[in-house]
Amino acid sequence: MGASAAAAVMLIKEKHIVEAFRDAGATAANAAVAPASLGVDERLAFHKLRRRDVLCEAGDGLFFLDEQAWEDLRQARRRRLLVVGVIVLAAALVSAVVAVR
Repeated sequence: MGASAAAAVMLIKEKHIVEAFRDAGATAANAAVAPASLGVDERLAFHKLRRRDVLCEAGDGLFFLDEQAWEDLRQARRRRLLVVGVIVLAAALVSAVVAVR
């Protein structure tokens, strides 16, 4: 599997985890739940969300979704993607100009 396909799979898994916590109403410390009760495995996508403070531990193995952290992460990813797109476009334009000469 290519790097971009693996990244896409990871994003899908992250979205499913976020949706599970959101659907359960686990969006505050007092509403925290055990991931297993939502069918969420504590694997790579889960740990990535924890490291980014999207999933916060409320104690005793209970977690909740920080909606603002999730939105911040999504915006940062969109900005990164836009920057990469602009760089690729600029490189293509430079390449085209050099090829014409």
